[in-house]
Amino acid sequence: MAVKLKGVSVNYAIVLISGLVLVIAAILIFLLILKSVFGNFDIKDTLPTLENINYVFVKKQANIAILYSKYTETTLPEGSTWVADNVSTWERYAKFNKLYYAVIQDDDIELGEHFKYDLIILPGSLSISDLQVIQLKKYIDRGGSILSTMGTATYSTDTKWRGWDFCKEVFGLKFTKEIEPTEVYKIHTLRGNLPLTAGIPTGFTLKIATWDRPIYMETYEPRAIAASFWYDFRKEAGLVRESIEKSTGIAYGTYGQGRFIWYGFELNSVLGGREDYLNFEKLIKNSINWLTYQPIAFIRDWPPPYEAATILIPQLSEKPENARNLMELVKSTQYPATFFLDLSRAEQSPNLIKQISRYGEIGAIADIGYIESPQDTVNKLFALDIQTTNISDIKSKVENLTGSKITGLMPLYGYYDDNTLQAVAAGGIDYIVTDSLTDRSVPKVIVRNDQNILQITKTARDDLEVVREYGLTDTQFQLFTYKEDIDRILYEGGLYVFKVHSDYQMRPEFVKVVDDVMKYAKKQKMWVTSIKDLKQWWMRRGRVELQYSISSKVRMEVEVTNLSEEPIDNFLIEVILNKKVANLNITSDLVNTILPELLFNKETNELKLLVKNLAGGESRSYFLDYENVLF
Repeated sequence: MAVKLKGVSVNYAIVLISGLVLVIAAILIFLLILKSVFGNFDIKDTLPTLENINYVFVKKQANIAILYSKYTETTLPEGSTWVADNVSTWERYAKFNKLYYAVIQDDDIELGEHFKYDLIILPGSLSISDLQVIQLKKYIDRGGSILSTMGTATYSTDTKWRGWDFCKEVFGLKFTKEIEPTEVYKIHTLRGNLPLTAGIPTGFTLKIATWDRPIYMETYEPRAIAASFWYDFRKEAGLVRESIEKSTGIAYGTYGQGRFIWYGFELNSVLGGREDYLNFEKLIKNSINWLTYQPIAFIRDWPPPYEAATILIPQLSEKPENARNLMELVKSTQYPATFFLDLSRAEQSPNLIKQISRYGEIGAIADIGYIESPQDTVNKLFALDIQTTNISDIKSKVENLTGSKITGLMPLYGYYDDNTLQAVAAGGIDYIVTDSLTDRSVPKVIVRNDQNILQITKTARDDLEVVREYGLTDTQFQLFTYKEDIDRILYEGGLYVFKVHSDYQMRPEFVKVVDDVMKYAKKQKMWVTSIKDLKQWWMRRGRVELQYSISSKVRMEVEVTNLSEEPIDNFLIEVILNKKVANLNITSDLVNTILPELLFNKETNELKLLVKNLAGGESRSYFLDYENVLF
């Protein structure tokens, strides 16, 4: 219908239709904007309800309870502050990290007041009542989460020994032993590439005081996963596989619809310096995130599809002519090897050395002084000027002898100090292979004089121990011993450093074991590589920065940035959404962004992003959209 107003004809139908079109267009544009920010959201999530307002403007915090176990306190000697100290440490952590928590008492659990919490922490709760046991089982079975330390519920309220039934039934763990306080501390090794150890160097070793008698456990049900172990290959004898299985120190898993994490020690038992506490802080943060169903993401250590890595390091010492045995093997199998030369012996066989340089990389062995161990207070390594001169001279002579550029150094007696690193940096050396027992089973990048130096440490027993010290002349026993170390490194997810010497494993009667070891490593999804390729990978991987956040109930944002000037190709980002999802899709807000390959296992809910060709200085952001699956 048209209406004439002051000489102007107005068609209200057209105006109405135009208005409706504009409104619909505005709604569609609004929905598109929302979709670009929040992903494939449900329309009900856009309604201005209190829940939605809180979700957008208020960061959701898990509701955490920390049990102050009076029952345990009464079983301890009069005046003991052990329980109070443990609870106080958890409180300090919660306050520092601004967690929402409350300290609860035994009767809160007995009366069922604990069901309102998302997570219950049980620090040193050795003695709890029968009713508490029942209530805690109900809580976790219905979907609650528990973080427990030491021997939870092993005593009743009247101080009678109850046994390990709670740990066995709820955690799927079987008691092995307590650690006697005969040593000041015990080494505790963390496995890599797990939700609990994200961002922590693979094989990182925590120093745990033994005054609380920390506990060894064994995971005997598939629902329980070991995240660490007490076995120390540096000091302990026995069968490695069995010793690792029976020395679990941290475990995580499920019980009913809920989750648990068990630590075999108290927070107050952790010793060490700044780096130790920083990595322990990450462990606690990851633990709480996993228990409260928060997302976790990290970059895996090795290029796909590998779970660990292996390098072969032949060392020419006594009887250098035995190197010919290994050269034939390297020639026929194409195993990458880095030969380290002792100049005093190399100069006696110049023709042999020139031949060796055709079969692998060359590194130099330098005398920088002698100490018996890193704790040696009697002997000292050479001063900086002497080390600098020695390293420079040896590098120059080995280069002249082999015709190869030398970029790797091995201290003659295995150990080094900060003077060594400064001398190495001044001499153009960019990696050092050492017997120093560091705190991880992967390489470490150290910066000196604005130069990156890759430290490769001793991660396994070599032939000096297997053949010389153990006296193993049967090749089957030699192979079995090396295999045990490979299995341990694979379990950790680290780097297997296979060092062999010309006067032991390179002997004609023993050299076949090298081939058997390398074949075994290849079969175990280990990356058999050269130090050159390892160095390139590790330096570049370490310069990739990963950030992630949750945008909505159905979207996660992931951003990767290559901080180096060199490109990196084929690295895996593992994303743990901590919930069941389906119909995953990955996009980007920028046109022409190279999207990663999405690797999703519907059965296990494991999600990995395979990123390719990330150029130096490049940053990519991805939107990971999904549908939540209700149980």
